[in-house]
Amino acid sequence: MMRKDFIVQKSRRAWLKKIQKLAFLTLGAWFSPLTVFAKPEDATKAIAEITGGKPVINGKVNLVIPPLVENGNLVVLKVSVESPMTPNDYVKAIHVIAEGNPLPNIFTVYLTPRSGTANITTRVRLADSQIVRAIAQMSNGSFYQGQAETLVTLSACTEMV
Repeated sequence: MMRKDFIVQKSRRAWLKKIQKLAFLTLGAWFSPLTVFAKPEDATKAIAEITGGKPVINGKVNLVIPPLVENGNLVVLKVSVESPMTPNDYVKAIHVIAEGNPLPNIFTVYLTPRSGTANITTRVRLADSQIVRAIAQMSNGSFYQGQAETLVTLSACTEMV
């Protein structure tokens, strides 16, 4: 009788170990860097959602980001848009898109003519070396963009959000 109990316990343990290995394999595939980071197609889709399919013109937007970043947890980013910021001609919003982050749309800033200038300075987290785009939505419904490429040596944002 004891022999039979021992065999049942041993097979149960072996079965549980196999399930555990399968679970780790599944989690490893789920949280792999290939599934966590966004792809350029995701950034293109985010831009299309912002613009509603309207064309984005290069120019008027100056995006300054360091070309080499030691730590992706703290990256200084500056965006300025050429605009008179009058009631008839102003920047309504600035959208910043990073194609390598888990969520490509990093942030959006809304402006009014009372903002005075269309200049933004902030800190962001970057998950990997990538191209970062700043898209300015103008009061007349047009969109302008500027972009910069950066090389990140120590990545941030590696968790699923």
